[in-house]
Amino acid sequence: MSCALTTATALAPARPPLHVALPPSQVDLAAAERAATDLLHALGIDTDTESLRETPRRMVKAYAELFRTEDFDLTTFPNDEQYDELVLVRDIPLRSVCEHHLLPFVGVAHVGYLPGDRILGLSKLARVVEMFARRPQVQERLTRQIADWLQAQLNPRGVGVVIEAEHLCMTMRGVRAGGTDTITSTLLGAFRHDPRSRAEFLALTTSAPSTSAGSRA
Repeated sequence: MSCALTTATALAPARPPLHVALPPSQVDLAAAERAATDLLHALGIDTDTESLRETPRRMVKAYAELFRTEDFDLTTFPNDEQYDELVLVRDIPLRSVCEHHLLPFVGVAHVGYLPGDRILGLSKLARVVEMFARRPQVQERLTRQIADWLQAQLNPRGVGVVIEAEHLCMTMRGVRAGGTDTITSTLLGAFRHDPRSRAEFLALTTSAPSTSAGSRA
């Protein structure tokens, strides 16, 4: 019986990876550069000096890079060993842009799940974080998007996401509260409904080494 099952498993066709590609966006760098020049002039900044002449172009190039996502394959594997404990990747570098002020927020994401029938290539957790971070965002939505997407694609028994980030729109302007971190979390499935699973996940994420968001950039 065990031999037959092993043979059947070995002969089962491999599931092709899901190719993840966001819809192409229309980018007009020339128009963006003209707009950047107008913005700087409207703020009283003279771009005709040698030092600032290329600044509009550099601004546009920087934002285009911040908002550019890379396609990737979501590689999963059969959970043949029926592993049912927590899989957690901590301190995934996070870089995004606040949609209210277009200033960066940077930090780390901790992403974990309780496997179902499939397990995920570990590097893909970082890819998923990057996919949702590379656009104008709010941290609360970003946290939820990562968790919901993993829940839909993997159908695990639970997904947990914790993000710790420093927002430059808070530390460099307005209240100027330097050194503050914002922490958000989304817990789905067993992480929400099972106190023991939730406690294990939160204990492992909150025990992560304290990281200054700036040092992770």
